[in-house]
Formats: sequence, structure tokens, C-alpha cells
Amino acid sequence: MDASLFAKMLSDKSVTNLKIMQYKFSAEDVNEFVDILKKMIYQYLNIYGFNGNRIAYLHNVAIVHINAVKILLTPQSVYGKYGINAMENEIHSTLNIENIQSSRESIRRILNGYAPENEDENRIFGIKKGLEFIGDTENKITEENIYKLYQYAIYNSLAEDDKLLSGNLYRHDSVYIVGDKVEHTGLPHDKLPQYMNDLVSFIETDSNMDDLLKAAAIHFYISYLHPYFDGNGRMARLIHLWYLVQQGYPSTLFTPLSMYIEKSKSEYYNAFTLTEQNAKISGVIDITPFLVYFIDNVYNKLNENIPKTDSLKVYEKSLADGIITEKEKELWNFVLSSYGINEFSTKQLERDFGNAAYATIRGFVLKFEKLGLFTHQKYRNRVKYRLVN
Repeated sequence: MDASLFAKMLSDKSVTNLKIMQYKFSAEDVNEFVDILKKMIYQYLNIYGFNGNRIAYLHNVAIVHINAVKILLTPQSVYGKYGINAMENEIHSTLNIENIQSSRESIRRILNGYAPENEDENRIFGIKKGLEFIGDTENKITEENIYKLYQYAIYNSLAEDDKLLSGNLYRHDSVYIVGDKVEHTGLPHDKLPQYMNDLVSFIETDSNMDDLLKAAAIHFYISYLHPYFDGNGRMARLIHLWYLVQQGYPSTLFTPLSMYIEKSKSEYYNAFTLTEQNAKISGVIDITPFLVYFIDNVYNKLNENIPKTDSLKVYEKSLADGIITEKEKELWNFVLSSYGINEFSTKQLERDFGNAAYATIRGFVLKFEKLGLFTHQKYRNRVKYRLVN
């Protein structure tokens, strides 16, 4: 193939869709193009497709913007544990993605420590326990711990037919993902122990792959193998977050990843489909479409819900200068954890916090607004505040 034609094809905006590339160029050109990619361009990962060939991606196409990395690396020591607001959004969205009904009211009940009262709340409780499990950095990603995560997050909400056999880490039969037609068949169950072992080795081994892309690759692979009868999507999203936690990205648990996926749900599923459609043409499971989906729809949008570094610096300086009291520090942490960048009223904060007089609450809010950390909006006779972002 002529070098100029190859360069033109590699830089084409449809390079992640080989069917469109066949229309733009020709089937013969695409075949030659793919042969060169296989020999010279693809970055190969130590995880495998069902045919035993290594999974690949195009490094020059899947590029994470440095801002996404900076956001996830920003120390959030002032936050404490997984923020209530982020946890609520994560639980609500990861269930909604799979058309599992959940109400915000039920999620808040469970997050406030109440026992589940029905099947829907049992699912919510499971995801909460799963998030707490992956938030503990002592819980390394091993096959045994993946099984524990599954038990915490998924198992107790399953129908009997969907549960694993005693002693089995993975499903014991075939599984099909069905839409209007059969869209994907999971890996044959007898191969799951080896492939999942390979995945854990891939997770544990350092590589040149960007951490954020590697997390997305792990996400794809769990969904691709489909190691369980049910709950594979929820597990893929949890393990995605888990990997970033393990890699030392402190803002991960303040990033409701599933909220961004829910907003682009059709593109999310299309990325899986496109990867498999391309494989029918190329013979390679090239996960570039899935990685590009995550870059465009998730990683590049992370700054929407993360407090700006300038705000954190103002807070930290005020704290160091002795301007902020211990009670105000508690209130600030509570606001970040409970409301994120969402609005709140002084009455709501008084009720939710439950350990300060109204005068203290109002003084705190006005003081932090003067420091430039809060802003307010009037709604007739009501005033609501929010974090400056």
C-alpha cells in the first residue's frame, strides 16, 4: 500500500469503523490497511480474544487528555471516604444503565444506614457494599477478591437460576446477551478460569498503557467474557473504578463514572457492538472504539462534577491560616460529601448535618461565600447555595 494512502486512512475520522472505511476506500484497501496495523501499528495487550489472539488497540487514536489525569490525581484528602453525593449518583446510574429501577429516595435511605425493605433496595445495598469494598485500598484485585466483590454487590439480588454454583468463581453454563437478535455470546464457561486468571495477571503487571485506558480495557474485557449469568455490566463498572483506586487516583471515588455512561448509554453499547463488528472484518479484537468512547464521553467530561483546584487551595490556605474552625471544617466536608456541586439551602444543611444550630449553619455559609467557596441563587423567597465550580 502507498504510504500516503495508509497515512490518509489512519488519520480518517472513521478509522474505528471498518465498514464505513470499506465504503470510503475499498474492501481491498481496508484489508491491506489492517494487515499493516497488525504488523506495525497495533499495541497488543496480554489478554485474549475467544480465538486465542491478543487484544489490541491503536495508541495514536486513543489519547487521554491530560486534564482528565490531573483531575483524578488531584488529592481529595478533605473529602474523607466516598462522597455521599457521588455514591448516590453512581448507584442510581449503574442500575439505570441496565434498566433496573431505583429511586433516589430509596438510595438515600440505604446510604443513611437503613436496612433494605424490598428487592430494589437490596440491589442498592449491594452496590453500596461493593463501592465500600473497592474503596478500601487493602482489597487488592485478585480472583478471590473479584468473587467477594460479586458476592457483596450482585449475588444477594439474583434469582436462584442466575446464582453461581457453590465453589464456582464464575458461571457454569453458556450465556447470551440478547437484543432484537443475539448480539454477543459470552466466553465458553470452561475457559473462564484461564481467561480471568490472564485478566488478573494483566491488571497486576505494569505496562506502557495509560492507566485510564487500561481501566477501560479491563471494563471492556469483563463485559466481553461475561463471567456471570447476571450483573456483568455492574461488575465491569465497579472493577473499572477499583483499578483506578488501586493505581492511586484519589478522586476516583468522587467521580460517578456510571453517570456519564448513562448520559451516553446508546454510544456505550454501540462501542461494544462496533468492536465486534470490526473483528469480523479484521480478525482482531481491536478495542479502540471502546477506548475512544470513554475518552469522549467520560474522561473528557470529568471536570463537570469535580471541585476546581483553586477552590481547594483557598480552603486549604484558610484552614492553615486558622480562619476556619473545627465545626466549619466538619460542615465543609459534609457539604462536599453530601451535595457535591448540587444546590442546598441552609435549612436543608441544618437538617441533614444534624449537629449544629441554625445560627452556626448560616454563619458558616455566609463566611464561605465571602471566601469565594460558595455562591448563591435566589428563587423568590428562597436562597440556595452551591460550591463554586
